Formats: sequence, C-alpha cells, structure tokens
Amino acid sequence: MSKKAMVVGISGGKHGGNTDTLVRIALQECKNSGLETRFVNLSSKKILPCTQCGECKKRACPIPDDAGEVLRLLEEADGIIVGSPTYFANVSSHISLLMERSLPLRRQGFRLRNKVGGAIAVGGSRNGGQEFVVRAIQNWFTLHAMIVVGDDGPTAHFGGIGVGRDPGDVDTDETGINTARNLGKHVAEMVLIIREQLPQAKKQK
Repeated sequence: MSKKAMVVGISGGKHGGNTDTLVRIALQECKNSGLETRFVNLSSKKILPCTQCGECKKRACPIPDDAGEVLRLLEEADGIIVGSPTYFANVSSHISLLMERSLPLRRQGFRLRNKVGGAIAVGGSRNGGQEFVVRAIQNWFTLHAMIVVGDDGPTAHFGGIGVGRDPGDVDTDETGINTARNLGKHVAEMVLIIREQLPQAKKQK
C-alpha cells in the first residue's frame, strides 16, 4: 500500500454536540485499527445551495464557499462517516447542502466510487426518526457508487443511532455509543479489505 488509509468523519450538528461525540467515537475505532482520521464539523463551514448551473460537468464548482475544501477531503478519503442530528425525520441543513454540492464528484467520474460509507443519526428519543436520517445518508452514499455498511455485530442494524436532546446526553447512552463504535469498526474493516483487494482485482483485468 502507498499512503496510509484515511477515514473522514463529517458532523452536521452543533460544535461539541451529541452528533460530534458519536462521530468522534466511530473515528476512534478507525484509529484503533491503524487508520488515519480527519474530523469536520460543517456548522463552521459556509456551504451554499447548488444553483444547477451545470458548470460542474466540466470543471470545479464556481460557487465561492467552503464546499470545495470539504469535497476534496472526501475525495482523498478511503472511508466516510457522516453524522447528523434528526430534524423532522431528516438530515440537518448542513448535511443536505453538502449532499447537493457533492454533484461534481458524481458527474466527474464517480470520484467517491468504492469508498466505504457509514451513517450516524442522533434524535431526541429512541424512536425519534433516526433510521430515516441514516437511510437518507445511505441513499447519498449509494448514488455516489460507494460501499455502504452498518454497525457490526453484536448490534448490527443500520448504523450509529444515538439519543440526546442536550449536549452531553449521549455520554450516558450506552446503546448509542456501542452502535457508533461498531460502525467505526465495520468501516475500518471494510476499508482495509478494499485497500488489499482492489489493486489485485485491477491487475487481473
């Protein structure tokens, strides 16, 4: 292998909030597996809506904001963990805008193809719509031709799902913490498998 494999964690919640906590827990498991990690909280980034100008079919998006910086980091990553608070059973506006603006990565040759994706959602109650949020993030992964994973056993559902209303609430959510840990382990495992197998598959073609 050349450079060390890297997993990027993206949080669409407030700085220091519950979503940050679970994304960082998942990234720590990736780090424990020997991977490099990067963490980005989108609330400090200026990301504007897509205007459908069509320029990204040929070149970088012309909108002058922070989206390009985040997209370059996603392109460099081997794995991507995206976390969002649950707002009316959907992702936060920060995550939604990043999804819109990721169109150049799809239009210019599916640049996220075969990267491993894992989703995390935090809601105000155990059945607060988190699975809808996880599914929205997984749909985004799928449309970029990524490899989607959930949390590994013994929890093994759709991804990291936490409960918390106020900052710090997830610190006592043992179930949520375990799903985030297992998601991080699963993402790391698949990143390492793919890094090992893809070069061999290309040689055999």
